[in-house]
Amino acid sequence: MKGLKPTMLALCVAGAAPAAMAFQPLDEVSMGNITGQAGVTIELETRLNIDRFIYTDEGSLVINDISVGGTNRIDLFPELGFNLTGAAPSDKLDNVRINIDIANDGDAIINILPMTFGAVDMRITTGAWDLTGTDSSTTIMDNFQMDMLIGSGTIRVDTATDTLRLLTDFAIDDMDFDIPFLAMGIRDLRLTGADYDLQAPQPLRLFATVDLDIFKGANAAGTEVLAIEMDSFRADLSIGGVLIGGTSIGSVMLDDLAITNTSMRIYGH
Repeated sequence: MKGLKPTMLALCVAGAAPAAMAFQPLDEVSMGNITGQAGVTIELETRLNIDRFIYTDEGSLVINDISVGGTNRIDLFPELGFNLTGAAPSDKLDNVRINIDIANDGDAIINILPMTFGAVDMRITTGAWDLTGTDSSTTIMDNFQMDMLIGSGTIRVDTATDTLRLLTDFAIDDMDFDIPFLAMGIRDLRLTGADYDLQAPQPLRLFATVDLDIFKGANAAGTEVLAIEMDSFRADLSIGGVLIGGTSIGSVMLDDLAITNTSMRIYGH
């Protein structure tokens, strides 16, 4: 600025003034005309690892070695006779498309779909689940592994009711875990839609549907708390082997399991 002559400075100010006056605030109509209409799409490929998850009250719950990725399998639900994921096997969580939109009433809509026809495969594994205190520790679960398919998922925030709606279709091909403090183990747990028939398998009936409303509600004392409500959940659930002391004592089948009119209020104490 020291070397800028007064005449040049005056010319700069004079030139800037009309340009500054050209900037006018946009009204709501103008803003609406320049707002994108197509939303945002995210194509996702990822793998998640967490060394330890720790929840602490007076003691702690510690979950070790958490991993979320792909199953690296093409034989999920082999009775179907084809790879329902429609994608190459991978240990990554992939083949995921996420569409994000804001509706004209202000609702936020997140829609999760497979990129190719079929479903998204996912594997979740963990190490030991430990309850720890000042003087002792107990392993309540270990060697958890779940291979599953996700058909779709939708998250919608409704501005009229201040409710988050979570809707997803999923099926579990294989879940295994141990419960060391009871000398117990679960092998080959499967969960499908209640109308899925192993003798005449149809892909559209494979999935069980979870439909949750999550919102701010009131508990029995009238205090505002987290509220979760589920109208109904129907599924078939089978366990290939229940282990006691390392030896199988048999299998379990729950045909057309129905959970209805479920309401939860969650708060601290």
